[in-house]
Amino acid sequence: MGKWERKLLHTTRGVFELFIKGQGDPLCVTHHYSEFNQTGDYFAESFTRTNQVFLINLREAGQSEKANEPYQLSMLESIFDLEAIREALGFLQWGFAGHSTGGMLGVLYGIHFSESLTFNVIVGAAAREYMTFSKDCIYNSAHPDFHRMQELIETLKRPDLPMGKRKELSMERTKLSLYFPEKCSEFFSLDIHKGMSASRMNFFIRELQVYDVSRKLEFISAPTLVMCGRYDVQCPLMYSIEMAEGIPHSKIVVFERSNHYPFLEEEERFAVEYDLFLKENHDAFERRQ
Repeated sequence: MGKWERKLLHTTRGVFELFIKGQGDPLCVTHHYSEFNQTGDYFAESFTRTNQVFLINLREAGQSEKANEPYQLSMLESIFDLEAIREALGFLQWGFAGHSTGGMLGVLYGIHFSESLTFNVIVGAAAREYMTFSKDCIYNSAHPDFHRMQELIETLKRPDLPMGKRKELSMERTKLSLYFPEKCSEFFSLDIHKGMSASRMNFFIRELQVYDVSRKLEFISAPTLVMCGRYDVQCPLMYSIEMAEGIPHSKIVVFERSNHYPFLEEEERFAVEYDLFLKENHDAFERRQ
């Protein structure tokens, strides 16, 4: 597995750190509070066989621009930053793919800038706050693994946490979101490691309490593929179904033997479904460009 090419990109909204890999049509991949590096990302890696992937560190992540005001860490401001990055790269349009909170960014991107997207892939995400009303969600206090998940998150925020301990706790946190936790080492066997932006995570936790764009889904005009594991404990399946029902040009795929990571838990089917989506929407992509 090759390393990703690192690039510092100057835009109208500051300098952002990007990692590039793959050949084909451009595809933007990001996550709301992850810090990427040249080892890449498991989710992003799954698209490099078909696309030129731009893996982006958002504001306050990695070597990207800092936030001068707290609101610059919001989801909407992050979309404005992505648009500035797209323009600086010289693309009239690009695809977007997001997993978990990255998928939530994809929802907002589609609502506000569908004309900039050839297509949108949203995996294990939601269009509204997903904790309060779902006891199947691991972030709901009624879930049996709630307290341990909270402990792990708070510990992983620590910048002084030794790398070995961070890897151990990250693995434990991931196992809580796998259909077959005993296969964790098999699924995550590559030399890929990433960090977490505590400032972005802390802002997100507050913003999430008022996050609800479910009534704006109809404004997403880009062809959209919604994918989710049947047993997703982070963003339960009901929220993906809701998105697919609300987005006009969308398709939903449910993975029957997956939790939060269908691109690893059912890797082959994930690739097949993505390829099928591209094939089915080829003419639509051509018309949008």
